[in-house]
Amino acid sequence: MGTQIVALLIMLPIASVFIYAGIHEYRRYKSDGRSNYGLVYDEETGTTHVTGISDQKDSYNPDDFDPNDYSEPEIRRETVNDKE
Repeated sequence: MGTQIVALLIMLPIASVFIYAGIHEYRRYKSDGRSNYGLVYDEETGTTHVTGISDQKDSYNPDDFDPNDYSEPEIRRETVNDKE
């Protein structure tokens, strides 16, 4: 009986997270309708994150990404300050 309680205590937080996420998504669906999720590239930080994508915006395509095009804002700021 003790091992069943330990297993239940381990699974309870995981199950509660899934239930909470399901309720949250269901409420969002009821208020906003269907949503298109995908990766979005943030040019300022050079990172991607998963979010809801509007119909007008294209999702991030990893095949089109060239890491050499990204220049860090700190480096860009330093080069601008060096020129002055």
